[in-house]
Amino acid sequence: MARTLLDKVWEAHSVRTLPSGQTQLLIGLHLIHEVTTPQAFQMLKDAKLKVRMPERTFATLDHIIPTTDQTRPYKDPLAEEMAVHMIRNAKDFGVPLFDMATGKQGIVHVIGPELGLSQPGMTIACGDSHTSTHGAVGAIAFGIGTTQVRDVLATQCLAMAKPKLRQVRVEGALARGVYAKDVILWIINQLGVKGGVGYAYEYAGSVIERMTMEERLTVCNMSIEGGARCGYVNPDQTTIDYVRGRPYAPQGAAFDRAVTWWKGVATEPGAAFDDVTRLDGAAIEPVVTWGINPGMSVGVSQRIPKLESAPEADRSTFREALAHMGFQADQPIKGAKIDVAFVGSCTNGRLSDLRAAAEVAKKGTVAKHVRALIVPGSQQVEKAAEAEGLHEVFRAAGFEWRKAGCSMCLGMNPDVLVGREMSASSSNRNFIGRQGSPTGRTLLMSPAMVAAAAISGAVADVREILK
Repeated sequence: MARTLLDKVWEAHSVRTLPSGQTQLLIGLHLIHEVTTPQAFQMLKDAKLKVRMPERTFATLDHIIPTTDQTRPYKDPLAEEMAVHMIRNAKDFGVPLFDMATGKQGIVHVIGPELGLSQPGMTIACGDSHTSTHGAVGAIAFGIGTTQVRDVLATQCLAMAKPKLRQVRVEGALARGVYAKDVILWIINQLGVKGGVGYAYEYAGSVIERMTMEERLTVCNMSIEGGARCGYVNPDQTTIDYVRGRPYAPQGAAFDRAVTWWKGVATEPGAAFDDVTRLDGAAIEPVVTWGINPGMSVGVSQRIPKLESAPEADRSTFREALAHMGFQADQPIKGAKIDVAFVGSCTNGRLSDLRAAAEVAKKGTVAKHVRALIVPGSQQVEKAAEAEGLHEVFRAAGFEWRKAGCSMCLGMNPDVLVGREMSASSSNRNFIGRQGSPTGRTLLMSPAMVAAAAISGAVADVREILK
């Protein structure tokens, strides 16, 4: 019987079936950061346990670090305390740490693929919701809680139930000005923020197949926002070319052997899925969220939906979203004024994202009332962007060029919204309070669309700027 990648990777990492019916699953790669690990390491210390496989565990600093002055000690006492614990625990337990001195520090979901740690056929876990990012290389990757972080540190295993599998096929071709971010926002719009509950998503179809690895990383990153446990793309030549030569990837003959394994884990023709969804890539336009979850979105040429278009069960959330955002039903999203523009995050902080934003930034200057930030996803992205002169393009247009970190994706560092500021953001969540202010408002969009909004001072159609 033809099998899927999920079947093969799950079987390869299954230790045994537990009495609960769950699988004891070996975790091939465990990525950790400073926010979800202090308690987990303390639990290990209390139980007098060691990290079971430190060679499969890698740490970074990303969530709490400032993106301006990164001199220690950090001005925020809590951020400094978290950094101290991460550095100490990594040293005490023999875990490699990518801190500022390494030149490899960055957002955990940027540096994993960037360094070649994330590889096809792996199981990957991290105490962070957006671990599904790593599925872009053909891995089964998922976020876990702090207690599970402890379990993986202590045993290198997790107890998990195997999810069902939905194939999401995006066919056709994308128009100019439409990016991977628009694709995943549209998928979530169509399937719903709870549509993937109980499922893994296999992304396929001609649009996905033509994507670069960095574009696939963006799509897989937001699988969790559609409720899916994880999302992946089958490994192909794009995957192999991307992984080849990276620091932690196999080298020489070992790489050739690995490629044989990687190709072998791909879903086989005729494999069965629990569900298949098909979308037309040519019908996707630049997408902007208007509400308080990533599923509340419209095309940039469209209007905010009317209340009666929402299912009865969703109408209270619909009303809450309109009230919080200060929008009216049937209002055009284009022209909505913004105060802040943010390009960065584990969703869109890679080199190709910065290039897309810079292409737009060349067309004008940031509106006077807008505060605009460009935050590379890693030190290596920062270095590569500066080598291309992208930082100069952004600065000339009035954007702030920052150092690597999670930044304004979440309110855990100095980069936050103030009051009811409206943000055009390339990040992944528009929940109330997500960007640091309980009254702040977030519009999710692609990096190019963020740059267009920064220049226009309001939501704009990037396709018009790129003409």
